[in-house]
Amino acid sequence: MAVEVQDVLRAHGEEFLAAHGASLTAQQRRAFDAMLSCRTSALGGHVDRCEGCGHELVSYNSCRNRHCPKCQAFRRETWVAREGCDLLDVGYYHVVFTVPRELACVFWRNQREMYGLLFRCAWATVAAFAADPRWLGARTGAVAVLHTWGRQLQYHPHVHMVVPSGGLTAHGTWRRTGSRFFAPVKAMSKVFRAKLLEGVSALAPKLDLGGSASHLAVPGALRALVSELHGRPWVVYCKRPFADAGCVLAYLGRYTHRVAISNSRIRSLEGGVVTFGYRDTKDGRLRRCRLAADEFIRRLMMHVLPKGLCKVRHYGILASRGKRERMAICRRLTDTPDPVAPEPGAILRRILGRDPSVCPRCGAKLLPMVRAMWPLRC
Repeated sequence: MAVEVQDVLRAHGEEFLAAHGASLTAQQRRAFDAMLSCRTSALGGHVDRCEGCGHELVSYNSCRNRHCPKCQAFRRETWVAREGCDLLDVGYYHVVFTVPRELACVFWRNQREMYGLLFRCAWATVAAFAADPRWLGARTGAVAVLHTWGRQLQYHPHVHMVVPSGGLTAHGTWRRTGSRFFAPVKAMSKVFRAKLLEGVSALAPKLDLGGSASHLAVPGALRALVSELHGRPWVVYCKRPFADAGCVLAYLGRYTHRVAISNSRIRSLEGGVVTFGYRDTKDGRLRRCRLAADEFIRRLMMHVLPKGLCKVRHYGILASRGKRERMAICRRLTDTPDPVAPEPGAILRRILGRDPSVCPRCGAKLLPMVRAMWPLRC
């Protein structure tokens, strides 16, 4: 039988809360409770009855928490369909901006401020190189996605960016890049490093340096770390261009609404130990990680984002203000056909593999009997 995150929380959640509940934020506790009760009678549900054969279909409500691995499919597909309307018939690049682990404690203690800084510095780096006539000399755009986890659920904040291979010039034309990314990645890494460390220094008086970052609260310690990190290479890399728009959509679907771990990655829960699969970044091989259930839940809770923090952001020509007019110009300049957005019903049918308004047994129409009972009793 398949094991899910909910099974781990149900089996070991009380022990975890007894040991660590006091240290959880309100947002983490809300996510914990939501994942525990998702699609159970605790959240209520509705009952549909077939008008033909009388078959009753019970559906429990989803928690709709953005950290729940059960609740992302429809939101993801709806978002991807909307995003597909802004794709141009040009190449796209996948760029990743990461931060050194020495700054992880600062990010952890100051998530809202540091995640915002990470977004701003990553985009400022891309925009600066795109505007430089030595590289592109045009205004480009980006879809940026924040991830906070590594392959084994460790804390590892980084930003993924999808950048079109070109941009709008000051003369209203579209300028394309070459087959490779428009700027040297090593040069981008240095600029990104300088921008982020400058931002950390500017935020220093406002940063919370308690807990895991207490060693940086010593006078001059943070300044010394910033100086040391200026002399180290940072990881910024650009993957090979996407083959076509379909690949871009597939990527966006995988990354934008991804949570720390999906249910499909969990292999077993035995003797209080959770085993899940991951792909080794060094050799690309599939491996397994084994964690005590308490540690598994602790790592899972680390990736609950602050309330209201936007994890997917649009920049440049893809920014929301004036995007409709800009994209109309870009589609004309790149010979991109006008988009046709699928209806929500079609998206739901594709996810479920069936029409939710039709009886799965006889094909007749399903009629609602009971909706939104709290909790559902049947």
